[in-house]
Amino acid sequence: MSELVNVEAVSRSFPLDHSEVRALDEVNLRVAAGEFLAIAGPSGSGKTTLLNLIGCIDQPTAGRITIDGQETTRMKPGEITDLRRRKIGFVFQTFNLIPVFTASENVEYPLLIQGVEPRERRRRAAEALESVGLAQRAKHRPDLLSGGERQRVAVARAIVHRPSLVLADEPTANLDTHNATQLIDLMSELNRSLGLTFIFSTHDQRLLDHTPRTVWLCDGQIIAGHGDAETKLNREGETHGQIPVARRS
Repeated sequence: MSELVNVEAVSRSFPLDHSEVRALDEVNLRVAAGEFLAIAGPSGSGKTTLLNLIGCIDQPTAGRITIDGQETTRMKPGEITDLRRRKIGFVFQTFNLIPVFTASENVEYPLLIQGVEPRERRRRAAEALESVGLAQRAKHRPDLLSGGERQRVAVARAIVHRPSLVLADEPTANLDTHNATQLIDLMSELNRSLGLTFIFSTHDQRLLDHTPRTVWLCDGQIIAGHGDAETKLNREGETHGQIPVARRS
């Protein structure tokens, strides 16, 4: 598979009073197109920071990030905005739906920003809602939807512009087990059927049980996993100078 994301020696520091806090410390990560990947770790480990950097919401203090062959850390703000609109979809823990919009209008919104004409916006929004099983709820506002339905609308919004990469920040954290399982199954199916690359930040074991590859963060650094994969990847890391990650078979 071709490489979609390359994070090289990335650090991110934030000022605090007269000192600074280093949220990420020389992180290296490669993600192939079509992967279904979790970034895991305890609160404060740097998961959301790393996701925001990959998603071009923030910029690193040091290091470089490449998305689909384009080095985002060298781009101008307008170029970054254009890349984010075309290549990346976002799913947030708190849904971030516009309360006065219907489900369909929420899904259409990224296309509106891109200047897609109304008929095409409606068609693609309908397709996206159909793909997440919510065609019959298209005209409902968020307050008339369950938490699981709202998160599926958020997924539809994230994929409606046909991105290469979907970033999801704790997507199951506010869902009960039934809705979380439905959402995980949905995203797995979209990954398989559409070839979408998913990167999650999570500490939810329900999601981790379904991700073929997990990258573990602790105190802003990637650490190894467990078992045979750790031994193999540590050996590769020593050989190639890369930070190892854990994979599930």
